[in-house]
Amino acid sequence: MIRKYQENDLACVLQLWLNASIIAHDFIAAEFWESQVDAMRHVYIPASESYVFEMKNEVVGFYALNENHLAALFVAPEWQGQGIGTQLLAHATHRSETLTLSVYKENQASYQFYVSHGFKVVREQRDIHTGHLEYRMCLER
Repeated sequence: MIRKYQENDLACVLQLWLNASIIAHDFIAAEFWESQVDAMRHVYIPASESYVFEMKNEVVGFYALNENHLAALFVAPEWQGQGIGTQLLAHATHRSETLTLSVYKENQASYQFYVSHGFKVVREQRDIHTGHLEYRMCLER
């Protein structure tokens, strides 16, 4: 079930984000992601409109929208490959006519996921925090 994020989801969302980020972005040191937890807690999550995917009273995925920018979409590693990310993305696409996002070029699994759902690369850019190349992508309905 997808529902609006609530403050009491924060600990679960942060742990899910951290675990999934370390695995999906294994080309970036885990310490970098660990250093970003406070920013997620105090800046990014509060500034976003967020939704969680809940299974059996457990948050197993979430996405965060900042206006029409998909700032985050993560599924717990043990729940990946079961359509949860697709459901979260479909929910997000109904909230905005146009969606943008950034995905690391080295994260081919996520890049392919977004391409398979109709996103197109708008440009390639260097992430200012990590120095890694990323694609800026867009989906227009």
